[in-house]
Amino acid sequence: MSLPRFYPLLLTLCIASALPAAQTYFPAPDREGGWREAKTEKAARELAGIDLAKLEPAYTVTERSTAHGGLVVVRRGHLVFERYFGKASRNANPDMASTGKGFCSIACGIMLEEFKDKIPQGLDTPVFTETYLPQAFPLNDPRKAQITLGQLLCMTGGYWGEGQSPSGMIKGKPQPLKPVKGQDIRRLDASSLEVPLWCDPGAGYSYSSPSPHIASIVLRNVSGMELKDYIQERLAKPQGWGDWNYCLYRGDVVMEHANGAGSTALHATDVMRFGYCLAQGGKWQDRQLVPAAYIQKCQTWSPYNPHSPFSLQWEHNADGHVAGAPKDAFWKSGAGGFCLYVIPSLDLVIYKLGGKDGQYDEKLTRIPQPPATSDRSQWQPIPATGFHEGTLGGQALWRVLEMVCAAVRVE
Repeated sequence: MSLPRFYPLLLTLCIASALPAAQTYFPAPDREGGWREAKTEKAARELAGIDLAKLEPAYTVTERSTAHGGLVVVRRGHLVFERYFGKASRNANPDMASTGKGFCSIACGIMLEEFKDKIPQGLDTPVFTETYLPQAFPLNDPRKAQITLGQLLCMTGGYWGEGQSPSGMIKGKPQPLKPVKGQDIRRLDASSLEVPLWCDPGAGYSYSSPSPHIASIVLRNVSGMELKDYIQERLAKPQGWGDWNYCLYRGDVVMEHANGAGSTALHATDVMRFGYCLAQGGKWQDRQLVPAAYIQKCQTWSPYNPHSPFSLQWEHNADGHVAGAPKDAFWKSGAGGFCLYVIPSLDLVIYKLGGKDGQYDEKLTRIPQPPATSDRSQWQPIPATGFHEGTLGGQALWRVLEMVCAAVRVE
């Protein structure tokens, strides 16, 4: 009796279903060999599905936009591009400035899952209570009792924006603000809590560093651990980071707590581990380090922020405002030209390093700084074009994202 024509296909499917699913690759710590690499044109094309030559323009933009920096790209778990200039290098520990806000947010996401019995309302929790923020009492504004953790992490708690020309945003419309006194590193907790509100909680968005730091105080009170220690145990150890720190040492000031507003200082390849974990839905080997649902909330519009595409300390592309990037892309930038980009749909992680001289000062972390990669003493900011205001540095963040995404081969 002859077999049905579909029998070979059926047999193949049965065999395939009986085999174990292919495991996702995760890199060993650098001290044990580190990332697998695909840095030749052939390897990058065949293993990582990326056109290596198309990454060169992205590096050129990076090199022209900041005094020090570099570009690191991982696709499909392969390190395909890694090049530095100035004081940047793989083992440098620069002050990543506000890029560190993303680390604080992810730590809060882990905390909400781990300690959900202590904070059962999660992001909906009004946190200005004696339980979550005893440091805030007595409240200097009764409206603060309405602020939720989600609003703090989306910068819609009403806290005044920072800098000499702060601004707010209400449903996409800019609202100019006058400068006010912000964080004081000599009294980080108290000064952050004292910053005034420019609007009612939830009524507007303003980029305000006190907000994520206050969220980190909530984490400290709920978990009983310092932010740095919590990140060390929940992320750094499982992922095998090398030496890292927060920039706690500022002249004659030793900050009592890590600033949830940023200033993480990691090796570049460890920043990639962090981003790669997010790109894999929060998994690392056989462990779910970060709740997948929390990462998804970082990638799209948040009910806590209808005003701006900024969700849980990450800018997202759900509205497609970066036309050359997928809509699930999300990223966190920092002063000096730093930015970590995560694009899960492309299995792609990008780290654009930047920085001024002071951001590479080893006194900030007390971790020895490697020798400079190249001399950048003559570097000067250049205009973005000959006809428009601004500098290339101001436009490089989105351009690098679009250029690297364009290098991904459509298959």
